Amino acid sequence: MLVYGIWTFCAAVAAFLISAITGKFLIPYLRRLHFGQTILEEGPKWHKSKQGTPIMGGIMFIVAIVAVSVISTVIYLLTGGSFIETYFADINREATYIFAGLGLALANGLIGFIDDFTKAVKKRNLGLTAWQKLVLQFAAAGAYLAVLGIAGCGTTTISPFVGTVDLGFFYYILSAIVIVGVVNAVNLTDGVDGLVGSITFFVAVSFMLIASKLYSLGVTAVSAAVAGACLGFLVWNFHPAKVFMGDTGSLFLGGIVCALAFAVNIPLLLLPLGIVYLCEMFSVILQVGYFKLTHGKRLFKMSPIHHHFEMCGWSEVKIVSVFSIVTALFGVISFLLVLFGVH
Repeated sequence: MLVYGIWTFCAAVAAFLISAITGKFLIPYLRRLHFGQTILEEGPKWHKSKQGTPIMGGIMFIVAIVAVSVISTVIYLLTGGSFIETYFADINREATYIFAGLGLALANGLIGFIDDFTKAVKKRNLGLTAWQKLVLQFAAAGAYLAVLGIAGCGTTTISPFVGTVDLGFFYYILSAIVIVGVVNAVNLTDGVDGLVGSITFFVAVSFMLIASKLYSLGVTAVSAAVAGACLGFLVWNFHPAKVFMGDTGSLFLGGIVCALAFAVNIPLLLLPLGIVYLCEMFSVILQVGYFKLTHGKRLFKMSPIHHHFEMCGWSEVKIVSVFSIVTALFGVISFLLVLFGVH
């Protein structure tokens, strides 16, 4: 277990350092390119002070997560996992989940990069259209699921206290919808300094503990890398933010969160662990639906819901703190579900 802990700690520290140090060089470069954020007119008025803050900062944690994950997984494969008991009978299968998951995250990050680049060049807060994003996101999800299918990963999923459930062909349909939904939910959560980075840190720590309980060293190391890289990013993104992750970062994080859930073969964990992401997404859906049904009335002062709390007088730091605590609590619940419900 000592080797197990050292391995995880090294992955987290390495990702933290790469992410934080990359920011030292990336932020000035983005400023020289004039890749700054354009603030929406209908947003909170005090956000106008953030006009021009560099976007695409997500590149710093993308580099860290991918580098550490690839190196740790390759070492894991070369050693054959011989130094620790593993949940996966076939370590190559675990590696498939990891590399396919990185591909899913990178594909979504690329979609976000195209969106951010378009915004930066056109100097407006509108990049790709909603339909363009959805088509590309479903294509990314479809490619990810196809790789898993070709690799023989199967159509079964684990449900705590129920056991293994085989969904057959519906596994691919439901999985694609879940992936695209969660990716966009994470994207919608990005609107307050440090919010997505902080929440995703706690989500990653939860997956690290869950993967550890399942003796999945490869996924544990990747989760640790995600957690460490998010902390490294928060060095630059915590209020007042010196850089924003942009869609490049938020869509990548949405993809990697989904990848971790599928890697431990318990995608249902996205419900409790992604509680804040999902609340953000459904606050937008409810706001739009209520606005149309009532011909102009609003359910919230502003959506996504973090803006509602801003309009109620909450500071950005308070929002991040409360939302992070909620995520941490649901992380504990998720771990207990796996501890007592998965055998």
